[in-house]
Amino acid sequence: MGFLIRILVSALAAMLTAYLLKPAVKVDSFVTALILALVLALLNALVKPLLILLTFPVTIVTLGLFLFVINALIILLAARLVSGFKVDGFWWALLFSIVMTIINSIMISIAGGSND
Repeated sequence: MGFLIRILVSALAAMLTAYLLKPAVKVDSFVTALILALVLALLNALVKPLLILLTFPVTIVTLGLFLFVINALIILLAARLVSGFKVDGFWWALLFSIVMTIINSIMISIAGGSND
């Protein structure tokens, strides 16, 4: 049940983030946001650990800042996989990932859940 709540919260966070970044980020509907949340969960579980492992030396040299680049790449990959979700470029994907993470954390804490 916790997974479903997290997906719903992530979908709401995606909708709100897309609204805040309106000209450059577009989510067509709530169903698209749900699919996006599922795809992001899968990409974060399967692809992101592999990318972190492959780019570990760069991440160490940049003191962890390269993880922001990995997050933006995950967002761009999700934009290619989910029809109805559009991001105008790398910098917008980076901003989308940062804003969505903040909104998602706030919404989870308001709901009374833990963030792990």
